[in-house]
Amino acid sequence: MKVRAIRGATQLDVDSADEMRVAVVDLLTTLFSENEISTDDLVSILFTATPDIHSDFPAAAARTLELGSIPLICAQEIDVAGALPRVVRVLVHAYSHRTHAEIKHIYRRGATALRKDIAQ
Repeated sequence: MKVRAIRGATQLDVDSADEMRVAVVDLLTTLFSENEISTDDLVSILFTATPDIHSDFPAAAARTLELGSIPLICAQEIDVAGALPRVVRVLVHAYSHRTHAEIKHIYRRGATALRKDIAQ
């Protein structure tokens, strides 16, 4: 197995802790399922959030999935004029038997507009 990087993103409808939890859990469970990733396969997860998100940390929402001792970290996305608002991005590092071409990068909700070239 090799370590693979899997991208994804989701857009919150509103900036609230409940919406963060729902959106992040949906994104991660879909990403894990589509790529056949288990908790034991995970190495680390990096989250970014656009500067207009203030309600909660994406990692706090991810912890509801019982990720145990998986290192999670959050950072702020750069503030680009005209960028899609209320977006949480994720970069998951995980062991996988899949090739780079077989990895499914997951974009949910309004974030599907971000990467039409690789969104599943």
